[in-house]
Amino acid sequence: MSKTFVLDVNGRQSSVTCGEDTPLLYVLRNDLELNGPKFGCGLGQCGACTILLDGQAARSCITPIGTVDGQKIVTLDGLSADGHQHPLQTAFISLEAAQCGYCTNGMIMTAKALLDREKLPSADAIKEELSGNLCRCGVHNRIVDAIQHAAKEMAR
Repeated sequence: MSKTFVLDVNGRQSSVTCGEDTPLLYVLRNDLELNGPKFGCGLGQCGACTILLDGQAARSCITPIGTVDGQKIVTLDGLSADGHQHPLQTAFISLEAAQCGYCTNGMIMTAKALLDREKLPSADAIKEELSGNLCRCGVHNRIVDAIQHAAKEMAR
């Protein structure tokens, strides 16, 4: 049975009508046309669909829309403010921390949640935080470097 949900996504209110068990990822991509979160495994294991729910990294492919009522949702599309990239986005680009780019959404959103909790995490802390995000391209060292670079920029 369909129901109308009012979502707070990237600081904007949006209404969508769908079933309560519809994955949030489907709503974000198909209804709201936000292309940051990606469909990867569909099982919450790869991290490509990661978004922030009230500041916490969450897998949108396994998050039913019926469970997000009243929560603030932030996607990669919403990290930029006033036309300026978030320092994580800038660092990933300048340090070439993306190769195919499929994991980039999950890496950046997971890193954002980490940097919101910890200003200057160690390389080991970053690796631990990202351990649930899959990347097959082999740019892991650049990803860690980009996150540390962004952390330093944000701490200024």
